[in-house]
Amino acid sequence: MKKYFIHGGSLGRWYSAGHPVFYLFLMLLLTPLLASAHNISGANASFVEGLDGPAVLPYMYLGAKHMVTGYDHLLYLVGVVFFLLRLKDVILYVSLFTLGHSLTLMGGVLLEWNVNAYLIDTVIGLSVAYKAFENMDGFKQFFAWQLDARAAVLIFGLFHGLGLATKLQDLSLSADSLVINMLSFNIGVEIGQALALAGIVTVLGFWRRRSYFKGQAFAANTLLMSLGFMLAAYQFAAYLWA
Repeated sequence: MKKYFIHGGSLGRWYSAGHPVFYLFLMLLLTPLLASAHNISGANASFVEGLDGPAVLPYMYLGAKHMVTGYDHLLYLVGVVFFLLRLKDVILYVSLFTLGHSLTLMGGVLLEWNVNAYLIDTVIGLSVAYKAFENMDGFKQFFAWQLDARAAVLIFGLFHGLGLATKLQDLSLSADSLVINMLSFNIGVEIGQALALAGIVTVLGFWRRRSYFKGQAFAANTLLMSLGFMLAAYQFAAYLWA
């Protein structure tokens, strides 16, 4: 996995104008923060709670929508694929993330694991910050060591899956056909993830071919890390005040 560690002196390039691909990337990065549909609530919640028995398509739709509007998951995926140049590496890392969140999504709902949603979402926010710091070679620069990137993606995938599970645990779901419905939800999550990744990888691939990519990569990951810490702080504050 090829990386570019850009020292702080290159941050000035971050402010230069005339790079539409970079600004398009920032829009992709920031727009989900405005989404209000990350939690399963309102009409979607009422509709799902009214279902009884197998409901494959509704749960697939709900899973896909949740992933596409789940800004914390999307931010983490941006960090994961940021420096992945080969398709097989994208598939490997995304598969590890998928394995992790599928295990805890299914286990959390079916086995009724009792976890605090705010604390899990705090860790998810920290996962975004962690990945961005790793992308900047921060661990090697400051600690001369870092966790294997593949192991980290799998571990954080487990937390992301628990985050998805806590959203479903807030609903009064019918026990009838719960397994098939959760499988359908998980499939929907993967569909939403694939759609989001297609856009992210396309923009990143186009951006990497520009001469200014190296000069902006550090700043972009700094922004990503800042957003991760902001999300974590918001969720932890909510936990303290709950």
